[in-house]
Amino acid sequence: MISRRSLLHTVPAGLGLALAGGRAQAGAQVEEPLADSVRTALTAAVANGAPPVPDFATVDARLQYLRWLGQMSHKLQRRTPDWNERKEFLQTVWYESKRAGLDPGLVLGLVQVESGFRKFAVSVVGARGYMQVMPFWTRLIGNGDPSALFHMQTNLRFGCVILRHYLDREGGDLYFALGRYNGSRGQAQYPRAVLGAGRNWVFVDSPLPERSPDPGRPAEKVPGGP
Repeated sequence: MISRRSLLHTVPAGLGLALAGGRAQAGAQVEEPLADSVRTALTAAVANGAPPVPDFATVDARLQYLRWLGQMSHKLQRRTPDWNERKEFLQTVWYESKRAGLDPGLVLGLVQVESGFRKFAVSVVGARGYMQVMPFWTRLIGNGDPSALFHMQTNLRFGCVILRHYLDREGGDLYFALGRYNGSRGQAQYPRAVLGAGRNWVFVDSPLPERSPDPGRPAEKVPGGP
């Protein structure tokens, strides 16, 4: 018998080619009744329009973020050549992931699978944007305007809040939460794809000098490095 754990750590043959091609997934969140308390909490979670500027309690935390930004920028450069666009996207992913209590690498893996990093991707079932959010969510917990899902921060905010909601609903079980996100709860293919893609975005921290996130500037020395 194949365990669920083994399914989560195996990427099916050919899936890597599909991910590399940047196809949007056809699955979609399923509209379900929300308790008033849940609707209120989710509405409040997406309504805060604070700009996605990371705030750090210590210098070390800020330096760690800059090292993360450098690594992820390098990995994303082929897909998003413009430095300013790449920086804004990654900064927003970091901000919204941390705000929702999610791993930024997981969110980047989900974006890779869902939209291939395409801001204006639309699936065959109508899911929109980077995280392929279904339009009904704007009616349930937003302002009712589905076109807002093509706004970068709005899309990432909704996607992270929705995934956090599904994680809470599933008692922290990422396998089932990802299934709910894709409308395929209990099926292995989607969680396996996202977790497999997420391994491309694992951050390996190091106190050594990093490559500069901005390709036009030299890397800065990091305290503790040579």
